[in-house]
Amino acid sequence: MAFPDLEYRTTPVRESEADALLLALPPLEGDQAPDLADWPGLRDALSALGFSGATGSFLRVFAPESTTLPLAVVGTGAEPDASALRDAVGAGIRSLTGYATVAVAAPFADPALWAAAAEGAGLGGYRFDGYKSETPKARASRVVVHGTAEADDAALRLAAETAASVALVKDLVNIPAEWLGPADVAQKAAEAVADLGVQVDVLDEDALREQGFGGILGVGQGSDRPPRLVRLDYAPAGATRHVALVGKGITFDTGGLSLKPAASMVGMKYDMAGAATVLAVVRAAAAVEAPVRVTAWLCVADNMPSGRATRPGDVLRMLDGTTVEVLNTDAEGRLVLADGLVAASREHPDVIVDVATLTGAILVALGTRHTGVMGDDDAVADYLAAAAEAGEPAWQLPLPAHMVEELDSPIADLQNAKIGDPAGGSLFAGLFLRHFVGRTGDEADAPRIPWVHLDIAGSGLHKGAPYGYTDKGPTAATVRSLIRFVLTDLDEEAR
Repeated sequence: MAFPDLEYRTTPVRESEADALLLALPPLEGDQAPDLADWPGLRDALSALGFSGATGSFLRVFAPESTTLPLAVVGTGAEPDASALRDAVGAGIRSLTGYATVAVAAPFADPALWAAAAEGAGLGGYRFDGYKSETPKARASRVVVHGTAEADDAALRLAAETAASVALVKDLVNIPAEWLGPADVAQKAAEAVADLGVQVDVLDEDALREQGFGGILGVGQGSDRPPRLVRLDYAPAGATRHVALVGKGITFDTGGLSLKPAASMVGMKYDMAGAATVLAVVRAAAAVEAPVRVTAWLCVADNMPSGRATRPGDVLRMLDGTTVEVLNTDAEGRLVLADGLVAASREHPDVIVDVATLTGAILVALGTRHTGVMGDDDAVADYLAAAAEAGEPAWQLPLPAHMVEELDSPIADLQNAKIGDPAGGSLFAGLFLRHFVGRTGDEADAPRIPWVHLDIAGSGLHKGAPYGYTDKGPTAATVRSLIRFVLTDLDEEAR
């Protein structure tokens, strides 16, 4: 994982021994205009360059009267709240290349928001050590955030571990599928939580068959690389609650025998982003020693066409015995998640969250930045509150009762797709998944375990120009929201 080391100091930023300085500033005019008397020459230089102060606006500035170090300025917008400051510092660190150590200050923002600035620096400083022959200009390997608020080791640790978890997801999603099959994902997962007190259990194809994981097996049977189920369990003594996370981990999605068009297959190495996300959240919870039990189920398979592959019209038996007629082998994510939801339900956690690059329909509904959220209203509300705090766009979608009948198959309990009917595709998938969420107890009339479904097919990959701390490529959407969701019961000080 390549992201900058983060530090926090209460000394003046101009006393830093950094290689360059980054200031986060609001617009020069208006009610929140900054008093730059302590920075001689800077206002004139910024005015001459047309500095707007808009969030993420970035300029290199020559102000020798203020500092002899290279200086850059990034806009926070007129009201620099936590989200705006996170975005601004992220944009600045992402744009300011060529310096090993960068000192950051936001002298006109609320001093209590320094942790948001640190998190933004960690996010914006991510870089993938990939396969280019020529190494691009490096982003900072160390960022020192300067502020006036009292230092808080727990807050700095959480910012750093959040950045590390985001970097882990981006690294895994960036790796070409040829080097990241199901067994490789299992190995990477074990390595990511080594020495963190997380129990790791991996079921291979034989164990999956013996225990009845028909969904994962059915999706993965067409590949030469057999599927895996990875269970990660962080269970600290005295845990206040139990959060179960289920992630879709399709290491490459050709569509199976319902083969995707060539253009649609490009980028399908990122179809395991859900599994990477739940791994990262468990890792973060363990790293900050959260008093919450977090169990993750990574449902990992390669969806490939071959003479062994599941055919349209075949019937698979899921872990709970439900039979599913597979009408579209490209609607495979819901099949592997079904097994994971059943397995997670058997442990009766307090809440289950599944994460998946699930439907193309979610892009039509919400575009490429909002995550689609479905599930039980109270649990969804808790997630949306965490997402708002994290600054990650999310929107609740319904699970209409009148659509439940569309799940019915003439020969099996359920069908996995509506052939020839694109209406409400994301909602149909959500209703399919809800069927596999178990009850809070063994009684038939026990209420369903609170459940949240996150469709990141749009928000998980950014194809446009960079903005804020977001680069082109995988975004690790929902990681930061889920970390906050898991830590909900912690005191504000610890968060």
